This record gives sequence, C-alpha cells and structure tokens, in this order.
Amino acid sequence: MPHTASRYLAEGPRVGIRHFSYEDGAEFTARARESKDLHQPWLFPPASGDAYTAYARRLIQDPAKAGFLVCEVDGGSIAGFININNIVEGGFQCGALGYGAFAHAAGRGLMREGMNLVVGHAFGPMRLHRLEINVQPTNLPSIALARSCGFRLEGFSPDMIYIDGAWRDHERWAITAEMRTSG
Repeated sequence: MPHTASRYLAEGPRVGIRHFSYEDGAEFTARARESKDLHQPWLFPPASGDAYTAYARRLIQDPAKAGFLVCEVDGGSIAGFININNIVEGGFQCGALGYGAFAHAAGRGLMREGMNLVVGHAFGPMRLHRLEINVQPTNLPSIALARSCGFRLEGFSPDMIYIDGAWRDHERWAITAEMRTSG
C-alpha cells in the first residue's frame, strides 16, 4: 500500500493541525457564530466572510504570525484555532499564543491535544524557544488549558490588552523548550 502524506503539519490520535486557508472561511465563520456565547467576553473571532478573509490574510502573509487550525482527524471538521502572534527571532525566538475552541468541540480534550501539537511544532520545525499566553483571570477554561499543557504562571499585568471596549487585566503564562523536554 503506498504511503500518503498527511494533510496535517502534526497529528495526534484525535486531531491534526494545519495552517489556515482562505477556503476555510465558511466553516470557520459558521463555527464562530455558533460559539459566540462560549467566546465572549474574552474572544471575538471573525464571524463574517470579509472579516475572516482579512484575518486569514494576516495569518498567512505576516511572517510574525503563524495560524493553525485544530481539526478532528475523523472527518476534518475544525475544532478550534491556535495562533502564534508577535513572533520574534534572533535572541528571543518567542511568540505569543492566542486560541479558541469552537462550541461543538469544547470540553472534549481536543484543544489540549491540538495545543500540544502546536507547541511541539513551534519548538521543533519553527525553532522557537519560548511561548507565552496572556489570559484574563476570569477565563478559567483557557487557564486550565494552559496549565494542562505545561505552561507556568509568570505574572499578572493590569490593564494589559484592550478587549471589548476596555483595558483588561491578564495573567501571563509561558513555556520554554527546556520545560517541554524536562517535563
């Protein structure tokens, strides 16, 4: 039987990760609209075609960003997304993660599996050294995901990011390549 290459950059038992494409717009925006109650007030992913195209364009074209869709291996449906933003090379070799699960996939462990795949890809082929997550203290599911994937709490930043009309406090979580290999 001939070997066929996976459509994923990395694959686990239940999910694979792949880059965003413009063709994902219809499914992504439908999932975002279905997940509004889950995401807000913390997250506002694009919910229209034009907003998705602009969002995907930044993730596809900006070398300081890398966007990953977390897709269920069985059927390929999009379970969520994890983006590495503000990628800095040189002496830093770091990036900041932003992510969200879609409602149909929430609470099933798919994002944990996807996050571990993205972290492995970031520390492997992307050759990053450090990843950071900034999360609002009341976003308990997001904090639980960071903790379950080995990120450590490093601090608290008041009025850090402007979201939904106000400056919001954030906890700072991080993981390094060394933490990943020693853990």
